[in-house]
Amino acid sequence: MAGIYVHIPFCKQACFYCDFHFSTSLKNKGAMVDAIKQELILRKSELQDRIGTIYFGGGTPSLLTVEEIQELLKVIETHYTVDREAEITLEANPDDLGLEKIKALSHTKINRLSIGIQSFFDEDLKYMNRAHTAKEAMDSLKHAKDYFDNITTDLIYGIPGMTKERWKQNLEQIFNLKIPHLSCYALTVEEKTALASFIKKGTYLPVNETLAQSHFELLVKECRKNQMIQYEISNFAKSGYFSKHNSAYWKREAYLGIGPSAHSFVDNSRSWNIANNTLYIKALGNNELPSEKELLTNKDIFNEMIMTGLRTIWGLDLEEIAAKFSHEISEMLLRTAQKYIDQGQLKKKGNTLLLTSKAKFFGDGISAGLFMTDDFNI
Repeated sequence: MAGIYVHIPFCKQACFYCDFHFSTSLKNKGAMVDAIKQELILRKSELQDRIGTIYFGGGTPSLLTVEEIQELLKVIETHYTVDREAEITLEANPDDLGLEKIKALSHTKINRLSIGIQSFFDEDLKYMNRAHTAKEAMDSLKHAKDYFDNITTDLIYGIPGMTKERWKQNLEQIFNLKIPHLSCYALTVEEKTALASFIKKGTYLPVNETLAQSHFELLVKECRKNQMIQYEISNFAKSGYFSKHNSAYWKREAYLGIGPSAHSFVDNSRSWNIANNTLYIKALGNNELPSEKELLTNKDIFNEMIMTGLRTIWGLDLEEIAAKFSHEISEMLLRTAQKYIDQGQLKKKGNTLLLTSKAKFFGDGISAGLFMTDDFNI
C-alpha cells in the first residue's frame, strides 16, 4: 500500500507558533486546486502500489468547499488505484466545522476527521492566535461525533502559564467525548515565527521544558488510564484507531506529497515541492513539476530507520537493519545502544530495540545518539 498527502496552503490567520507553509490570502484558491489536480495527473506513474491512505493536510484543508474536495478525490480515483477500504483524512479547524459542513462531508468519501482543537480554554487559544473559540472546539467535536466514527484531535501542551490541572481538564474533555484518537505536541519555538519574536522581545514568557515534561508525563498516565494506546511518542488511540497514514510514514512506506512545500518518499528517494504558491501554480500551468529530488544515502536510510522506529510501539527491528545493511552494522548499532540500555532508556525485546516509558520524552535525543555520522558502503 502507498499513500497520498495533499497540502492545502491556506489559513484564515497565522498561529503564532506555526512555521508550516501557508498563505492567509485565499484569492488564488481556485487556481491552487487546479494546480494540485494537474500535479496529481502528472505524477500518476510514480506510485505503482494500491493507494491505502489519502490525507488532506495544511494549512487548513477545511477552507476548501465540499465541491473542491470532491473534485480532488475524483482526480485521485481516476488516475490511481485506490483501495476500497482506504483511510481518507481531512484536517479541519473547529470554526470551519459547522453542522451543515459536517453533514456535507459525511456524504463524501472522507472517513476520518482530524480536528485541530489545541486547547479547550480561550486564554490558550488567544495565546496561540487560533481562529476558533473554546465553544467552537466543543461544538465541532459534538457535531462530528454524530456523523463520523473515526475522529482525531490535536492538543498542545507546555504552554507557559498552563497548570497541570488545566492540561488534565483538556484531556478529560477528549476522554469524556470518547474521541478515539489523540495527537499531543509540546509547544516549540521555531525560528522566524511570531512566537519566537515575542519571546525575544520579552512580551511572551519562554517555553519551559520542565513544564512540558510534566505535562507529557501526565498525558501518558491519563491516556493509559483511559485505554488509549501510545503507539507513537505523540499519538494515542483506542485499539483499531491507529492512523494508517501516519503509521505508513513511520514504517517508511511510499507516499506522494502533492501541493506547494509537500515532501514525497518513493524508492529510497525524497523529493519536495517549491514552497511558493505563485511559482507552484505557474509551473503546473506549464505542465512542469516544481520540485527537487535527492537519492538517500545509506547513512540517511539508517538514521531515518532509527528515528522513525524508536518513536513507535513497534520499535527498531535489528533483523531489518541486518537485512538492509549487514549483520556487522546491526551489531555495531547494538553496541552503541548498550549505554542507553544500561541507563534504562532503551530495552531489547527479542530482536527489537524500544524506548522505555521514562525515556519517551527524550526520544529524539536518544535516536540522535545512535545515528551514523558518516556514510558507509554495504
